[in-house]
This record gives sequence, C-alpha cells and structure tokens, in this order.
Amino acid sequence: MNQEFMTALAEIAEDKNISKDSLLETIEFALITAYKKNYGHAQNVVVNIDKETGEIKVYQQKTVSETVEDPNLEVSVEEAAALHGGYSIGDIVNFEVTPKSFGRIAAQTAKQVVVQRIKEAERDKVFTIYRDRENSMVTGLITKNEGKYISVQIGGDTEAILPGNEQIAGEHYTPGTRMKFYVAEVKLAGNNPQIILSRTHPGLVKKLFEQEVPECGGGVVEIKSISREAGSRSKISVYSQDENVDAVGACVGPRGSRVQVICDELGGEKIDIIKFSEDPAQFISAALSPSDVVSCEVNEEEHSAKVLVPSGQLSLAIGKEGQNARLAAKLTGWKIDIKPEE
Repeated sequence: MNQEFMTALAEIAEDKNISKDSLLETIEFALITAYKKNYGHAQNVVVNIDKETGEIKVYQQKTVSETVEDPNLEVSVEEAAALHGGYSIGDIVNFEVTPKSFGRIAAQTAKQVVVQRIKEAERDKVFTIYRDRENSMVTGLITKNEGKYISVQIGGDTEAILPGNEQIAGEHYTPGTRMKFYVAEVKLAGNNPQIILSRTHPGLVKKLFEQEVPECGGGVVEIKSISREAGSRSKISVYSQDENVDAVGACVGPRGSRVQVICDELGGEKIDIIKFSEDPAQFISAALSPSDVVSCEVNEEEHSAKVLVPSGQLSLAIGKEGQNARLAAKLTGWKIDIKPEE
C-alpha cells in the first residue's frame, strides 16, 4: 500500500461511484482476516490505513487488567503504566505488531477486495437502475437463444432474460435482432440482479402507444384499459377530456400509420382501438367491435350485460374461439352475454 495505490483507489472510487472510505473499511477488515490467518487467530487486532499515505499499521489490542490470565488479550496495570501513565483497569492499550513482510500480503489482499467491491458495486448499480425502470419499455439486442430462455443485452452491456412464458408464441428471436421489451420484474437471484423482460405483457402495448402517439405520451389522450392475447389480438380503450381531440383517431394516425408501426413491432398483432365511455352500455357496445350491436342491457348488481347483435354478425361478435367476446369482457370488466337479434 502506497501513495500510488491510494491515488488509484480514489480514481476507482470516483469512476465506479463507490465511497473511498467504504473501500478502505473493507480493505482494513480483509487485512485483519489476513493477519489472523498468517499470524494467529488469538490476536485481537485492528488495522489502520493512513488515508493520505496508504501506510498500514497493525495494532494488537489488550485490555488493562488487574490479573492477567491471557497475555494475548490482557496487559497488567504496571505494564500499561510504563507505556502511559493515564491507563486504568478496563482501558484498551494498542501495541503495534505490524510484521515486516505484511506489505506484500496487504497488497494482494487489497487487490482482491477492490476487485470484489467493484463487482458488488456494479451489481448494486444495475439493480438500482433497473428496479426503478420496472414497468417501463427498453430496446434490447438478442444475444443468445436457448429456446426456454432468451438472453437480451440492454443498456450497453447489461444482460436480461426473456423467459419462455413471456415470449410470443411463434415469434422468432434471432441473435442480433433488436426488439422492444417490457421490464416485467427486477429481482435479486442470490447476489446478482435478474432482469425479467416480457413481450406478452399488456404494458408493452401501452408503452408503444405512449412512444408512437404524442397525445398519449403527453397525457392528452389517456389509455384507460388494455386486454391482450399476445401475438394475436389486443383491444385498447382510450379517452380524452379535450373535446377537440379525437382519441381514437390520434392513436390510429394518418391512414393508420401510428397503429401500424405498433402492429409491426408486435409481429403483426391486430389492435382494436376503442373509445372509452363512462356509460357501460356504450363502452361494451364499442368493445365488441368490429361487430355492430343492436342493444345492450346492463345489470349493475351482477355487473353483467346482455347484448343483442345482428343475426348475421353473431360469429363476428363472439370471434374465433370466442376471442372477441373474451377480450371485450376483459377490456370493460363486465361479463357479457351475446345473443342474436332474432
């Protein structure tokens, strides 16, 4: 340990955003362990590193005692008095015991500690950054495809995971491809931060609209609810308090350009944009688009609705394998019973 090392330590602390004092405390603790390993565990020692010069001193601490039972831990009143007249029974006396060869051990130990602390600090930094970015959208580069798990590089060199249950069925994840992902969860797995991404989460649709539609990003158009069957179809309800703003039109964009960008990002997933209404009957009727609705009778108590549709549009209202009705019910939060007009 010397002046050059201390200067380097200060630079590392600043570059990696680690407290220099924290580094020194960790090094001191590690040096105590190294000393005990090399010179006996019975020693009650402390290590002091001069913050300016890097000089190391090792002190064996002994308690002033009337009767000395363990010379490694205790010192007599007489011996303490010979060193300094102000000691009393129970006081701690420091005896310097710095070994001549301790510099080499200290240097090796300090290097190991600094490397370890840098790794820990970088892990902590990644965890803190992405914990605050939960429920946000990131752009990532696919680096490895193992089928069940896809490795994705985000934010420079941070690795995240796209698990199988967050992948869109039939979507191809080719290494080298860039995609948008939803940060579904950030957690610690052991001591390592684990970032879980998603391509199926409804939040991804919401974030894409906020990115592509300025009115959504600026809050002029509010996204009220989303129902999604990833890779196939989504329904999104939108609303604006500004009467001069067409919420649905803003999301669709000129000639459908805005919603088309989002559909392309989601691999061709179809998106129905619905105008939200405080009137449940109107909202449910709109949610069953593209089918027309003849009438909608709601039961507030049971939170259900009976809907009549033109006889020729029953299958359209229900959708393939019930998808349209299912998405409409999830979007509105109402149980929907669909019947043909006749």
